[in-house]
Amino acid sequence: MSNKKVINVQLCFMMFLQFFIWGGWFVTLGSYLGNNLNTTDAQSSMAFSTQSWGAIIAPFIIGLIADRYFNAERILGVLHLIGAVLLYMMFNATDFSNFYPYVLGYMILYMPTLALVNSVSFRQLTDPSKQFSNIRVFGTLGWVISGLVISYVFAWDSALAVKEGMLKNTFLMVSIASAILGLFSFTLPKTPPQVGKGEKVKLSDILGLDALRLLTNKNFAVFFFSSVLICIPLAFYYQMTNPFLLEIGLSNATGKQSFGQVSEVVFMLLLPIFLTRYGIKKTLLFGMLAWAIRYVLFAFGNADSGTWMLLIGIALHGVCYDFFFVSGQIYTDSKAGAKFQSAAQGLITLATYGVGMLIGFWAAGQISGMYTNADGTHTWENIWLLPAGFSVLVFILFSVLFKNEKVAYKKD
Repeated sequence: MSNKKVINVQLCFMMFLQFFIWGGWFVTLGSYLGNNLNTTDAQSSMAFSTQSWGAIIAPFIIGLIADRYFNAERILGVLHLIGAVLLYMMFNATDFSNFYPYVLGYMILYMPTLALVNSVSFRQLTDPSKQFSNIRVFGTLGWVISGLVISYVFAWDSALAVKEGMLKNTFLMVSIASAILGLFSFTLPKTPPQVGKGEKVKLSDILGLDALRLLTNKNFAVFFFSSVLICIPLAFYYQMTNPFLLEIGLSNATGKQSFGQVSEVVFMLLLPIFLTRYGIKKTLLFGMLAWAIRYVLFAFGNADSGTWMLLIGIALHGVCYDFFFVSGQIYTDSKAGAKFQSAAQGLITLATYGVGMLIGFWAAGQISGMYTNADGTHTWENIWLLPAGFSVLVFILFSVLFKNEKVAYKKD
């Protein structure tokens, strides 16, 4: 096997574990908190918001370390090894007050790794706009398999298992996976800092703020702020879908949610074609519109005659995620240039998983509480139509302000 093929296999395995870990506990987090730790809507929002706090801090960690001082693959290994310990502590937590500090610490460490795996991958590819999706698709497979394992291998999300507290085992499973990825990361291709050691160190360099120069480009600024806005309704999906499906009685809910990642595999492979044929603007708009359609389907679907609506809504995840997030990562990378790849990926992580979803998780908790009935059930139609309407507004705003362009890489 050629060295190039070996590197591609390494990158694919890295992506697989990266998203197996995330999907293996985050999907069922809302159900675990509500059923096993007896959290309130506000506490559940706090737990999900740790993802956003991690994303907000991520650009500073990446700008300080990965772009200037240490190899990205080494930082990746250290973060995942520490993360394995924190996930094990979450497995052992007995109440929310014990659980919260560990999940906060874990997400502060995990979110920077999203930018790091992208940086490691982009550095090894000659044409990321065409090649990256073939690597990233293995991350999707990792997320899919984690959901299938939870529902169909161990049945940890069945009604009886949830009642007996079996969902906690998801943390043990991903703790082991995190330890494996931490060790494996040290075998990845060397990804040294791109900034020269002899260059003068400025505060903006240390904090990764040089990536903010991208906002002077009008098109990128529109993309950046639209990313913040569209992630407000996105937070509803991550925080509420699993509790929603379990509450309405959909069997094997976590496994069925993984069908969304199956469609993500398909659309990931189609992404280069869409970018070439339709350009970045239309590709991003397809992703935004899919969020609105999905939430409408959730609002009017049910676990009986309306199951098909739920399944289509779940299957739209391929369009929702690939056409907005992955194409957005490629677009950002093309704008940044080699020198500030890591900082730029950290910046877009801040916009999406950070600021936008922090607001979204808070809003989801408030709206969920507003439409909680006396018996503890929810009026889901009202809950889902609100993020659907907001998604349409962002779609209109972006379609008017963003000018279409080709994704083109510049040589630094």
